[in-house]
Amino acid sequence: MNNIKRALVSVWDKQGIVELVKFLIDNQIEVISTGGTKKILEENNLPVTSVSSITNQNEIMNGRVKTLHPNLFGGILADRENENHIEDLNHINAQSIDLVIINLYPFQKEAIDKKLNLEKSIEYIDIGGPSMLRAAAKNFKHVIPLCESYQYNAFIEDYKENKGLFSIEKRIEYAKIVFNKTMRYDFLINKYFCEQSQLIEEKLMP
Repeated sequence: MNNIKRALVSVWDKQGIVELVKFLIDNQIEVISTGGTKKILEENNLPVTSVSSITNQNEIMNGRVKTLHPNLFGGILADRENENHIEDLNHINAQSIDLVIINLYPFQKEAIDKKLNLEKSIEYIDIGGPSMLRAAAKNFKHVIPLCESYQYNAFIEDYKENKGLFSIEKRIEYAKIVFNKTMRYDFLINKYFCEQSQLIEEKLMP
């Protein structure tokens, strides 16, 4: 079990994020962030490292590509007990990431509930978020993923109680929540596409 030294934070739902990040910084944890999350943290006078300074590239394609980069995914996926992984991490001048705090674009609320057309709806399909959460959950021995704002207070209490160390059992629990979240997210999107396909077929029927 490793101490948390670096966290990646990128959330759509900003509820509770300022308080959580303040706690992290008070415990000497570096925070990496991007976009709107970075802006709100800086507005609250919280020091944040920009994702672009880690990837050495700016967001492109209107934000579609901003976190899909080896320096981030390498930092999340690196097995700290594997010398080859550490060598590769050093080779690309990347650093390990021990905590991933991400919640996903609200596809149900923004696309389905608002009955957006297909072209607009797809902009609410999160790509980088699920990928980073799954990477963190896969590497649960070394990385803790938080994917819901309701988890923040319990995380803080666990951190205080165990002096920043988390048992393997607790880490697995965090990973389970992520895989359940991404499974349901993908199911929701797949269901939407099936419904859209059916509507198109019905329109084409003579």
